[in-house]
Amino acid sequence: MDILPLLDELQTIARNGLAFTSSPYDKERYQSLLELASDYYGQALDLPAEEVRRKLSAELGYITPKVGADAAIFDPVGRILLMLRADDGQWCLPCGWVDANESPAEAVVRETMEECGLDVRPVQLVDVFTRKPSATNGPHTAIALVYLCEVTGGTLTLSHEGSDLRYWHIDQVPAWHNIHRQYALAAHAVWKARLESLSAEE
Repeated sequence: MDILPLLDELQTIARNGLAFTSSPYDKERYQSLLELASDYYGQALDLPAEEVRRKLSAELGYITPKVGADAAIFDPVGRILLMLRADDGQWCLPCGWVDANESPAEAVVRETMEECGLDVRPVQLVDVFTRKPSATNGPHTAIALVYLCEVTGGTLTLSHEGSDLRYWHIDQVPAWHNIHRQYALAAHAVWKARLESLSAEE
């Protein structure tokens, strides 16, 4: 059984409770629940329980999923730009977390420049995807917004976050990071429909 979804639910309940309760008795119960979740997180992720508890306690306010933005960039023959991640050796779309005071569309522009050296313009939202906690997806729920993007400038340049950067036919990618193959397939369908629509208008 994958215990990470359960732990994510428990730590969310505990942290929300600690943020909003005014009862000293409930606060004690939520603190105990957070300690329990931290202990098991530590075992599952091979981290000290105290370090896990400190990281989980550092965030104030209501706990919500993390939000990321991904860029789907295709060449003229329909190959998608992917980066070979330095952390897990798998291929992914240019992507990253949305920063404070930043929209997802702004984040995808920034991340693509940082990871690939390319200036891009988001032209269409492909879809909004939910990644639930699992051994492959990570310990927390995450929301990913995938944008179809056009390259407007820059030079393809590899960053420290990757060990390779290239365009791939989707069915030839040897190893996908998390559910990025699902992102790529959805984006390719949007890219193809957009191309056909533009051709019909000419």
